[in-house]
Amino acid sequence: MVSPVRDPTSFLRSEYEELVHADLDWKIRILDGASAPWSIVEGKKVLMFCSNNYLGLSNHPALKEAAIEAVRTHGVGSGSVRPIAGTMDLHAELERRLARFKGAEASLVYQTGFAANSGLIPQLVGEGDLVVSDELNHGSIIDGVRLSRAERAVYKHADPADLERVLLEAERHSPSYRRVLIISDGVFSMDGDIAPLDKIAALASGHGAMVYVDDAHGEGVLGEGGRGIVSHFHLSREQVQVEMGTFSKAFGVVGGHVSGSRDLVNFAYNKSRTWLLSGSHPPAVVAACLAAVEVLEREPEHVQRLWERTRQFKKAMAALGFDIGRSETPITPVLVGESSVAKRLSQRLFELGVFALPIIFPMVAKDRARIRTIMNAALTPEDVDFAISAFEKAGKELALL
Repeated sequence: MVSPVRDPTSFLRSEYEELVHADLDWKIRILDGASAPWSIVEGKKVLMFCSNNYLGLSNHPALKEAAIEAVRTHGVGSGSVRPIAGTMDLHAELERRLARFKGAEASLVYQTGFAANSGLIPQLVGEGDLVVSDELNHGSIIDGVRLSRAERAVYKHADPADLERVLLEAERHSPSYRRVLIISDGVFSMDGDIAPLDKIAALASGHGAMVYVDDAHGEGVLGEGGRGIVSHFHLSREQVQVEMGTFSKAFGVVGGHVSGSRDLVNFAYNKSRTWLLSGSHPPAVVAACLAAVEVLEREPEHVQRLWERTRQFKKAMAALGFDIGRSETPITPVLVGESSVAKRLSQRLFELGVFALPIIFPMVAKDRARIRTIMNAALTPEDVDFAISAFEKAGKELALL
């Protein structure tokens, strides 16, 4: 008698059901239209309070017009990867203008920020090298490090003293490491705090290490005119060798990039398989990214408004008694502890007209669930007051205040 064949995919449903039972599954909400200050989400008009669209540029007229014009002149796609036939004049112009904006010798645009980290990190370090990583670094950094053959060391979050301990231990390693690469987020996406990049760079210089900063959440937020964390700390390109970023947040479009020396960019586009083997961005995307850089250069008021709204929200939430953690940026977590509580709070906020999603395990520790709010320069002071009132009402109903 032939025994029945076991379904090899049965684990898919069972593991998903386990997540549902533990209240750790994601419930995806659908936007009906653009991501705007007031958006339509599943048919309901709600205040957008969880988008990474910090400056509201995804709906800026200049970006939309640039995208439309690029379709007229360049079509809807290149039909190729960048190194073969997929590099158009728009791609080259974006990289030139981005490098100027960043104050770097050169920049290279990747398909996504994740592609930049997972594609470049494994080429910068390998067997015989050491990567030293902040314990709260983004998952794309973690995956990039795992793809390398380098040894790994982790230092306590944003702790220069612990980083120095790791570097001193590395100097005693036998045989000596070929290269040492220190990697940190610039702004940590779950807590909104800023890496002490000035101290990290000083330690790296003293120990002969390279510095790689993922500034995805610092661009458009920190530094002169939103130029990012390297500008924020007034550091040189000799002190921070790799500055990685993304167009999908403050720039309002999509894509990743790295900036640094011409040697870095030449190395990256010859070695990063994620860049070499992925189709190039459509012309509309590239043109919109280019327009975003231009908007930041000529309209500094977007960054100014972002910080005005951020200060308004943080001050009021702290006064109400909410735990907003250690945030120093427009990312403001509202810490509630259990994942189930975060989900209930998110649902009640949605009913009250505020769209702010829960962040739960495994994105954060099981007892550190939160509502992660992200400020937007396109919001008015009255919009922010509306959100504060909703948080107050929902917080009292759930006995959080």
